[in-house]
Amino acid sequence: MKNKSFRFLWIGQSMANLGDIFYIVGLISILYISTESPFILALVPFFNMFGRFISGLLSPLLLNRYSLKSLIIYSQASKTLLLFFLAIILALNLTSNVLVIISFVFVIAFLDGWAAPASQAMLPRLVAENELVKANSFFSIVSETVNLGGWALGGLVVALLSGQNVILITVALYLIATVLMTRIIDPIKFKRKFSEGRRSGELKEGWQIVWRSPLYKSLHVIIVFEAFANVVWIASILYVFVSEVLGKSEAWWGYINTSFFVGMVVGGFICSYFTLAFEKNLKYVLITFSFGISILTLLFGLTTIAWLSLFFAGLNGISQQLKAIASNTFLQKSASTEELPKIYAVQSALVSLLFAISSLLFGALTEIWDVRISFIVSAVLLGIAAIYAAINHRVFSVEKSS
Repeated sequence: MKNKSFRFLWIGQSMANLGDIFYIVGLISILYISTESPFILALVPFFNMFGRFISGLLSPLLLNRYSLKSLIIYSQASKTLLLFFLAIILALNLTSNVLVIISFVFVIAFLDGWAAPASQAMLPRLVAENELVKANSFFSIVSETVNLGGWALGGLVVALLSGQNVILITVALYLIATVLMTRIIDPIKFKRKFSEGRRSGELKEGWQIVWRSPLYKSLHVIIVFEAFANVVWIASILYVFVSEVLGKSEAWWGYINTSFFVGMVVGGFICSYFTLAFEKNLKYVLITFSFGISILTLLFGLTTIAWLSLFFAGLNGISQQLKAIASNTFLQKSASTEELPKIYAVQSALVSLLFAISSLLFGALTEIWDVRISFIVSAVLLGIAAIYAAINHRVFSVEKSS
């Protein structure tokens, strides 16, 4: 944990993540002022997720040809340059074409889609294996703290300085992140691994790694169910829940989100404090909190008491964080240095695609029936994932790949 490269990684990633939030907030503000179209605003998260999905599919081609450090640096530097061009376009009012502006969202998300798996896979290289749980907990605490404060701070800065100025601030944050990433020293020497004329085989490589391992496959079955189910926490569904079930103003959507993210931060601290006990019981943590998330989602969806919804959201955040750290630690302890970034690339592609599909499905379900039905369906899906984890509990053991 005292490794300087680890410090550069988490600070640089924090700057990049804060920049990602700021630029989306700034861009949404600019598009809303110029178009006042909810549909145009909805295109921003859609193209953001679609860019990550395409990037996740193509990531193996890059992971076989370039080192993790190179991918992280080139991605962040390219994002910085692109956002600088976008800032100039917006500041000088060179175009008002929404598609041109949205295309920047797609390309930036595409670049981030292959940098994110590289960054995740870099972490276990920079800390000792017996410190992985602590490192994952710390990384999660920092990440969720940035998420917790980033949206609120971004909205405040937009109100004070305008969307264009927020994007300029993001360029500065991206630049700092790029410089910090160049200071990382990867202790593992990179070996290029690809064959000319066999790119289709390379694209399948990550999926084949996941499919062949009972542990990886089981973890990703759980991830698939959760990617579908957790979409109930998006703004469009929570807004309806707050209005129709709780009978509260839109402000309560912010309170619920804040409670959830505070729960995730608390979960990170809990894991960090009880590192040894957590590490010895990874399997039981994974299974127990999988059931816990299902039960808490159901309780949240059925409650009509506003303060109780905050309580359930906070507990859900704690459970989500503990389960996610357990799942991550299983992967990092079991996968080889070559496998890990490709596994994370598969995850990125899967979650991005399923998020887009389930957003539409749950949105339609919420519109047709009572919004509480969406939370019940979500709880059932999460319950199936938990039961699957319990049935396949024997595969949840650490066996380091060669």
